[in-house]
Amino acid sequence: MGSFEAGESTWVAKLGNLRSTIRQELIGRQLDHHIAPSATVLDVGCGQGTQGLRLMNRSCVVTGIDPSPELLALYEQDALALDVSPELLPGDISQLDALLGDRTFDAVCAHGVLMYLDDPAQAIATLSERVASDGLLSITFKNAHGLAMRPALRGEWTSAIAAFDETTYHNELGVDATAHRLEEVEEHLKASGLAIDEWYGIRVFNDAISGTINPPRGGRLDPILKAEELASRTDPYRWLGSQFHVIASRPKD
Repeated sequence: MGSFEAGESTWVAKLGNLRSTIRQELIGRQLDHHIAPSATVLDVGCGQGTQGLRLMNRSCVVTGIDPSPELLALYEQDALALDVSPELLPGDISQLDALLGDRTFDAVCAHGVLMYLDDPAQAIATLSERVASDGLLSITFKNAHGLAMRPALRGEWTSAIAAFDETTYHNELGVDATAHRLEEVEEHLKASGLAIDEWYGIRVFNDAISGTINPPRGGRLDPILKAEELASRTDPYRWLGSQFHVIASRPKD
């Protein structure tokens, strides 16, 4: 698969747009329901730290890992402004043993990571090893069930038709990536001793909008987020999300 690094500058440029705002806000609200205040959290592929900063605002103790010095610098800058102190480590998912030893966490997050990896089963197994016995794993990934939705809503019919037979795609960062089906991820989780507690669809109604659109002002963002939040947890709408957000844990005996 393509490397996220190739699209990193585009990612940073798009951080404040409406598409990014919806995605980050929905993931944050969903984590609020599942991660308790003061929990220990490992965020693999933490990037600029949007979710980590939000979690630290709820007194969580956050360890962030990312291979990008530039994104970690942005994270550190925002953390300093908010007077919080994440543990930030340069590295990637393949280096967790060297970086963490035998440490485990109440919650392990890997958001927007799976689509850039060649072996999702191994990635989930690696992440699951860092989940404490009563902890949880939070992952987001591109939804292969709805890969044709965005191009179709944009009237890009050739791309939409092709997407029915594909799980790979060229994303808006300019990077080749892979989408996954929910049942596929569920099997990988099961093989790693985890089961899905809940799953959500991310960006159902606003995925096809341009990346140049910024969030509206004057309270007009609130109903957009409310509609997206309702759709994210309601069938059949959540199946049409651009991404899925899965929360998994070890089944109780």
